[in-house]
Amino acid sequence: MSDGHHTVEPLCSDTAEGGERSKRRQILQGAREVFLAQGFDGASMGEIARASGVSKGTLYVYFDSKDKLFEVLTLEEKKTLAEVLFKLDPENPDVRAELSELGASFLKFMAQPEHISSIRMVIGAAEKFPRIGQTFYEAGPQRGIERLSAYLARQAEAGRLSIRDPDTAAGHFLALCQAETMKRLLFAVDTELGQNEIDARVRDAIRVFFAAYGPKAAAG
Repeated sequence: MSDGHHTVEPLCSDTAEGGERSKRRQILQGAREVFLAQGFDGASMGEIARASGVSKGTLYVYFDSKDKLFEVLTLEEKKTLAEVLFKLDPENPDVRAELSELGASFLKFMAQPEHISSIRMVIGAAEKFPRIGQTFYEAGPQRGIERLSAYLARQAEAGRLSIRDPDTAAGHFLALCQAETMKRLLFAVDTELGQNEIDARVRDAIRVFFAAYGPKAAAG
């Protein structure tokens, strides 16, 4: 079937919903590879179609523009990531252990070369396409802060922490874990982050966080 510009592979009426989901995942995986390799501006729908193993027409059936494809890719990846990383047990009385585990897994992920490349790509595209930056933030950092904030609020209610603004406290904890690490990685001052350094940075983050928000900290 032709739309006048592209040859469109027919979507058979008897194709199972799972088949369409599989095709969509195939396209998103191909797009991810191209975006990471070429950057947002350098990527083209033709290259994404080739990397995905579909025709350009089929690509446009699923996603009508490059920025829409990037937005969906970001939303799905970051939503899943927040759910995986920010798993905290609100019933565990050992808040330090819960936050230490979160801090280590969070920092390890943040330092991955692919993630650093993603951040650079989004920063490069955000000036021209602000919605891309907003989507990246809302799907990733904001969702993580929301999940951590809910956990911290529960701990404050249980008397294990002294917190008046859980959202601010959540942002403080994640910022403490990153410290200067992200800047050094983003600007290629460092190219990797070893486990010993991760452990040291998380210990420092826990120490400072509990000095501010520990159960005996002044609420005012």
